[in-house]
Amino acid sequence: MKQFNNLSIRFIIVVSLALAATSCKKLVDQEPISNEVVDNYYKNYKEVNVALSGCYNGMQEPLLTEWQFTELRSDNARQRSVNSTTNVNMELNVLNLYTAGSSHQQIYNYWLAVYKNIRNVNYVLRSLGVSYQNNQLVFGKPTADVTDAQRNELAGQALFIRAYHYFNLVRLYGGVFIVTEPIDAAQARKINRSSVNECYNFIVKDLEAAVSLASARPFGQIPSTDLGRANSWAAKGLLAKVFLTLPVPRNADALTLLNDIIANSGYGLESTFPRVFAINNEMNKEILFAVRYKAGLVGLGNPMPNLFAPASSGDAIINGDGNGFNYPTTSIYGAFTTGSTIANDARRDATISIYANSTTPYYVNKFFSKVVVAGDGENDFTVLRFADILLMKAEAQGYDGASGSSMAIINQIRERAGAVNYSTGTFTSAFYKYPATGANAIATNTDFQTALLRERRLEFAFENQRLFDLMRFGQAVTTMQAHYAAEYQEYYRRFTPNIPLATLQANVTNDKLLLPIPQREIDTNTDIKIQQNPGY
Repeated sequence: MKQFNNLSIRFIIVVSLALAATSCKKLVDQEPISNEVVDNYYKNYKEVNVALSGCYNGMQEPLLTEWQFTELRSDNARQRSVNSTTNVNMELNVLNLYTAGSSHQQIYNYWLAVYKNIRNVNYVLRSLGVSYQNNQLVFGKPTADVTDAQRNELAGQALFIRAYHYFNLVRLYGGVFIVTEPIDAAQARKINRSSVNECYNFIVKDLEAAVSLASARPFGQIPSTDLGRANSWAAKGLLAKVFLTLPVPRNADALTLLNDIIANSGYGLESTFPRVFAINNEMNKEILFAVRYKAGLVGLGNPMPNLFAPASSGDAIINGDGNGFNYPTTSIYGAFTTGSTIANDARRDATISIYANSTTPYYVNKFFSKVVVAGDGENDFTVLRFADILLMKAEAQGYDGASGSSMAIINQIRERAGAVNYSTGTFTSAFYKYPATGANAIATNTDFQTALLRERRLEFAFENQRLFDLMRFGQAVTTMQAHYAAEYQEYYRRFTPNIPLATLQANVTNDKLLLPIPQREIDTNTDIKIQQNPGY
């Protein structure tokens, strides 16, 4: 694990986030501590809390590239520039075509960013006396001067962040290196990959501890200064998703957690879909957890508005122009039921916008806001919200009939987006809720799975969930092959040299759903042999 050679054991800047009570704007206090060695810095609650704030901020860097591995490798997004020879576009194209190799720079950058923040979390946990020994979390004596309540509060949040990072790693790379404490380069080179099951066992341990340690205040009782921090409800929601994703899913355990959140957390659906993402309504009752951003030239702005805005649009869409990345596919735009005088799916226009002056007009609108300076957006990035809790409950309990509670959940989500009751006529001519009887009712488990996966696609488009959902449902390979076929004439046939459709479809295999372990990890470790993922 050579990358640890270049990771300083000093924080250059740690940023402490507080949240305003009425406006939900982030108030930022920057405290430089560049002369303090980490081992000696965390002496009391205030200092550990500042370091933990740095870990929250450290969740931003992986999001610079995460969309490339989740949305771009799904049927939601594709590249705008087909035959561009710039390094950036070539790197994106090979991801879109499932031909990326183990030396892909962005695959390594994401890996490095995640492990950097895991290291930061491990420093916090060490100061709190939390270690991982013999496959168990051990709570020893903290080196920082904190009360038991303070230790629990901070440790619960730190364990959530670490589990979140490892959950993303194991889903993207398979078995990875489990690093549970700060280590130097020589120690890092002694650690080999753990199995997928070992990684999940570790993630579950961290989240179970986070559930018991983090705050369990209902949403309406959370102090404004704690909005945005991980709590017990967020840990339960993420743990439920882990249970659903396990190689052998634990649906019953997931359902217990989800029912608890629904009944007792105080979270709920926002009244309209656009309100979920409005920058004047941040950390609303639907958001169990989000990676937070703060505009205002403090180094914490969201770059996604500029990254995803149309390329070469100047200042017509956003100050500083756009890059045209994460370009929505024809299929995701057309998947929303619109154009009716009866009822339309309001999620489409809240998710995707059109720039009429471009031959490639679509762009992601969900995390879009005006910026004064390029790359300095205000939008938070949602990780877990109440709509996900509801749809995971439907997934966990499974199909229970056309008029059962699982279909009622799907209809609840559709109704919030504008669906109305179906009576007669063509079901797809307007945006309807699924009826309980008749030819358009969901009558089989297979149809239920299709409807649920479709609803998740529409609800969470560009929230970096689509590929993970397809993999969890066992639909990734067939969906991507069908996607290539559907958009081949319009888009994929334009690559030079030409890529036959059969070749393109053959690129997508179960092995290639996982990213490769970065080749640097394998080549630079002279102590042990690291196994590469199959297919690379």
